[in-house]
Amino acid sequence: MTSRERVVAAIRHQEPDRVPVDLGGTAVTGIAASVVYLLRVALGLSRPGEPVRVVEPYQMLGEVDDGLRAALGIDTTSLERQANLFGFENRDWKEWRLFDGTPVLVPGAFNTTPEPNGDIPMYPGGDRGAPPSGRMPRGGYYFDTIVRQEPIDEEALDPADNLEEFTPIPPEELDRLADRADALATQTEYAVVGSFGGTSFGDIALVPAPFLKYPKGIRDIEEWYVSTTARRDYVRRVFEGQCEIALENLARVWGAVGDRVQVVFVTGTDFGTQRGPFCSPESYRDLFKPFHARINDWIHTHTHWLTFCHSCGGVEPLIEDFIEAGFDILNPVQCSAEGMDAAHLKKCYGDRITFWGGAVDTQSTLPFGTPSAVRNEVLERLRVFAPGGGFVFNAVHNIQARTPATNVLAMFDALREYNQAGA
Repeated sequence: MTSRERVVAAIRHQEPDRVPVDLGGTAVTGIAASVVYLLRVALGLSRPGEPVRVVEPYQMLGEVDDGLRAALGIDTTSLERQANLFGFENRDWKEWRLFDGTPVLVPGAFNTTPEPNGDIPMYPGGDRGAPPSGRMPRGGYYFDTIVRQEPIDEEALDPADNLEEFTPIPPEELDRLADRADALATQTEYAVVGSFGGTSFGDIALVPAPFLKYPKGIRDIEEWYVSTTARRDYVRRVFEGQCEIALENLARVWGAVGDRVQVVFVTGTDFGTQRGPFCSPESYRDLFKPFHARINDWIHTHTHWLTFCHSCGGVEPLIEDFIEAGFDILNPVQCSAEGMDAAHLKKCYGDRITFWGGAVDTQSTLPFGTPSAVRNEVLERLRVFAPGGGFVFNAVHNIQARTPATNVLAMFDALREYNQAGA
């Protein structure tokens, strides 16, 4: 099978020739730039001191290029909008060093000038005339959002303020997506994962809008969560407006890229904690599910794309609703959270939704365990998730900074061991 065929077969619950693998196909299945650097050196792909690109500056994720894909057997690649989460483009690369000394390349609009205390502020659109929207603490590994919330006047609240970022995709952006999709389809065999934005209702990483210079509306994280109950009609009106724009944009994107995309990232809204959902099934069904269903229905009616839902935490009580809403894929499959036992998930849902992730825990085992512990956990998850398809190999969320390269290599060695045993 080609990588593209392998991924699609697995999502359609057919057992492929080997377990398909993702790394870097989305902003929630990536790897810290500092670990990319260590991996490339360990694999002989780069010389010590050769920088790697930071392709997602908010989380400081590194580029998974074709060389690294080939070395690790990765089956996916990404197709994304031009602007990153801070609202500037990944171009005009310049050299910088992370706090741990890792040499990297960052976009030209990325601020590398620290404040007196050593923190690195980041500015929306790269405009230092606007208030900063993110901050990397001195010695840190990624950015924290700076909440910029004006005092709320209940009488003046207007859902249009929380819709400022949802606009029609301009023709030049569609042309760029079309050209890139064509290149990926004709020059590679990877499964293409599209991340086009605008369909993630209430994603708390996006609510503060670090890409907007002067965001209006409800932008404070705590205030937003409170509003999903206390101002539910307001939030619903935001979602209604967002959904209409999203459907129009999906039609535009489909016209531009068509079947050259296999998977589309629909939502990154988290509904779970370590101890279970923080959103009741009743609240999900009332406020979120109707909009997820509308998006998925449009996609499945008009395209051949397969739809990707990301939600961290113990979301087992919501999985049936995710399936009913039309999602094909669930990520990151946080097996350490309450109710997320791998065998239970596979038995109850494994023939109706694809688990994309869950191969190894990135909170404990991968960063802090031994290579042997990593191997054992990976092999056990493969034994549970892989049979019969419905599984794409990936760690539980992004591989974090300070994760030893030996452990990442042990993860991929265990995957090869499993695949070879089944050959």
